[in-house]
Amino acid sequence: MGAYIIKRAIISVSLLAIISFVTYGLNFLSPLEPAQLVLQAQGVPNITVELIAETKASLGMDQPFLVQYFDWLTSCLQLNFGNSYVSGKPVWSLLGPALLHTLQLTLVSVAGIILLSIGFGVICALREGDLLDKSVRGVLFVLASMPAYLLATLMIWYFSVQLDLLPTSGMTSYRSYLLPALVITLNYAGIYFRIIRSSMLSQLNEDYVLYGRACGLPERTITLHILRNSLQVAVSVFCMAIPTILGSTVVVENIFAWPGLGTLTVNSILGRDFPIIQAYVLVLAAAFVLFNMLSDLLGAALNPKLRKEL
Repeated sequence: MGAYIIKRAIISVSLLAIISFVTYGLNFLSPLEPAQLVLQAQGVPNITVELIAETKASLGMDQPFLVQYFDWLTSCLQLNFGNSYVSGKPVWSLLGPALLHTLQLTLVSVAGIILLSIGFGVICALREGDLLDKSVRGVLFVLASMPAYLLATLMIWYFSVQLDLLPTSGMTSYRSYLLPALVITLNYAGIYFRIIRSSMLSQLNEDYVLYGRACGLPERTITLHILRNSLQVAVSVFCMAIPTILGSTVVVENIFAWPGLGTLTVNSILGRDFPIIQAYVLVLAAAFVLFNMLSDLLGAALNPKLRKEL
């Protein structure tokens, strides 16, 4: 297991290095000079060649590309992503609170997804083919296929306008979590529900289930064994749910005015605030790589055969 962990760590670090290089290169894909983008974001009315040269020198943009990249990467490892082009504030002072707010919403949503997926997955697998199974699959399929903005609009109309129960925007209390978390949960539960149900159905045909029933074991005990074996398949999928949702809350956060990464990123894109965009891409990519490694390690711990595949 130790050798497997080292190999996965080397692959993850190499992948992060490549992602960081590409991320920093985003700053140079614009047809404008990076220094000119800085001045435009700051609202400088008259941008001259001398002013551009002065800005490049003050920000170290007159150095060779690789020198700039390694200086930026060294700073990023210390959570110093530079300063915002628009506000001049340190990027982490803006990104950190937004990341925390999005992570809180993500964890609440993932908890709801896990509970809903496992609950309906077990029930539908045990009652395969009957009316309940077909109804649940149909409803969750429709919800998973529905665009997030449409589902959010319907939720606001019903729970906030018609019933006047929940706030429509902001982050004022625990009640503010309910609508955005419910939208995310219903959007994703159908995907993970199908994985649990499929895994449960495959386990129902295993020999140990027939043997357990032949020995007179209670059906509840057999179901718990089936669920435990089914979750070995689903654990890696649930691990990847956190970074997946973390990077896909843009629409929901903007609809509910949630002060998270999605809202911050949209504002940064509109304002061409490249340091924040770079930091967002790098943090999100790091989350995907790290959680992917975690899911592989958990899968290898549960199934030793997977350790030989690397």
